[in-house]
Amino acid sequence: MGRPSRFPAEVRERAVRLVLENAEAHDSQWAAIESIAGKMGCSAETLRKWVRRAECDQGVRTGLTSSECERLKAVRAIVPASRSWTYTRNRSCAASFAVLGRRACSSAFHCAIDAR
Repeated sequence: MGRPSRFPAEVRERAVRLVLENAEAHDSQWAAIESIAGKMGCSAETLRKWVRRAECDQGVRTGLTSSECERLKAVRAIVPASRSWTYTRNRSCAASFAVLGRRACSSAFHCAIDAR
């Protein structure tokens, strides 16, 4: 989990809204971001990331939405536990195979599945 933001959600939303509303008044979106970032007290790069995330959430830009990112993080948190179980199962299977042959490996695998 990343560290919490220094800026409240309301400040982030306001800054993004200002960039999107004032983009036409500047030569480029980057110019608008630099102008507003100075006024909001954040770096231009931070504000650019907020704008990109908002554009993805609104469907203006391709990419994962915030909710999809959260689901992906949850899945990635589960995977290491699964890998650890698979590693243990494979090690026990390899040890059984080395001692007793292929038939023992198959039965050890099924026992491990039943135990889970």
